[in-house]
Order: sequence, then structure tokens, then C-alpha cells
Amino acid sequence: MREVISTEHGPKAIGPYSQAVKANGLVFISGQVALHPATGQLVEGGIAEQTERVLENLRGIVEASGSSMHKAVKVSVFLKDMNDFAAMNDVYSRYFPSAPPARSTVEVARLPRDVRVEIDLIALA
Repeated sequence: MREVISTEHGPKAIGPYSQAVKANGLVFISGQVALHPATGQLVEGGIAEQTERVLENLRGIVEASGSSMHKAVKVSVFLKDMNDFAAMNDVYSRYFPSAPPARSTVEVARLPRDVRVEIDLIALA
């Protein structure tokens, strides 16, 4: 069974993809950037503000799927600049204070809308 998840608690897709797909007991959430769901605009500020908005978007989508951040099993973080790692990690740690999911973090040349961070997430349904 495959179910597409769509919610106003996360920004609308800016391309031909779903916010999330629920399948085989897992929820796969597409990479999120720092777009505010209500306005569709990028949040102002630096890496800390962008990371917080991205994680709030992920939380809104994962909860709309019937799951939660506590059920996250894998996260991928894409940074425009690895020098932002410590500041991103500080915000990230507040969303996963104990038993955090597996994670990879990589620096990339460019992200959509020239944001500083994009994060995707896989969680248990």
C-alpha cells in the first residue's frame, strides 16, 4: 500500500514530487527547505533560523502522516557550507534530544532557492 501525504503543515511542493509517501510501515519525507507553509516565503535569517523552519516543516508533515519525530530512523542533511555544521547541529539536537535517528550530513554546491540547508527524513509509520 502506498499513500501520498499532503498537508498545509508543510510547504507545498515546488516541483513534481509529494511532500511525503507512506509505504510498507515507513514515511518518506521529501527534502524540506526553509519555506514557511502559510506564506510560501523563505524565512529570514541565517542557518539557525533556516534549520528551525526546516525541522518544523518536517514535524508538520511527519505528524500529518500519523507518525512523529520520535519515530524518525534516518535523516539526511544537505548544507551549502559545512562551516554551518555546528549551528545547524545545535538546532537539530533540540528536535532529537535522545535516541536520535541515523544521519548523514554533506556539503553540496547549491540547493533550491539558494537556501543554506535542506533536510529529508524517514520515519516509522
